[in-house]
Amino acid sequence: AQLVASGGDLVQAGGSLTLSCVASGFSVRYSDMSWVRQAPGKGDEWLADIRATLGDTYYADSVKGRFTVSRDISKNTLYLRMTNLRPADSGIYYCTNDLRGSGVRGQGTQVTVSS
Repeated sequence: AQLVASGGDLVQAGGSLTLSCVASGFSVRYSDMSWVRQAPGKGDEWLADIRATLGDTYYADSVKGRFTVSRDISKNTLYLRMTNLRPADSGIYYCTNDLRGSGVRGQGTQVTVSS
């Protein structure tokens, strides 16, 4: 299994970004997936889960109402739509092929939010 995240950028506070995570070697249709981030000098912070069966989604309180996780089965891709971004959202974002940040973690993508 491989995961490659992209879409990170430098954005001003209040702005929006959409991250993508292309999966290979397995199908996102049948796999629980999640997003986590790592801020400089800090450990992992779980952000969101999407369950395989019905596509149910779950969010950390810090991003609830601002971030939306989704998937496109035809493209075998996971997404994270981020709105109303804050400087505290800065970090490297990773997708994983299991819940709560567990499983395989691929290449991350850098998000920097300026104040």
